[in-house]
Amino acid sequence: MNFLIWLVVGGVVGWLASIIMKTDAQQGIFLNVIVGIVGAFIAGLVVSGGSINNAPLNITSFLVSLVGAVVLLAIVNLVRRGRVR
Repeated sequence: MNFLIWLVVGGVVGWLASIIMKTDAQQGIFLNVIVGIVGAFIAGLVVSGGSINNAPLNITSFLVSLVGAVVLLAIVNLVRRGRVR
């Protein structure tokens, strides 16, 4: 059951990050989930507050994961296009 919650919250985080970075039209559900989970992992490594991957689900871990997903999309845009949107 925790795995399903992790996937759903990761999908929501990835979806919100793609809306913020204006890449929502390029991504599907699968990429939103991947961006949310990987972005949460990156944020969990940098921030001691934890992310959805390693902390209980609360607003702090959700926001940390969202920031990590936005940073991940910015890095992908930078590599792909040579600039951040």
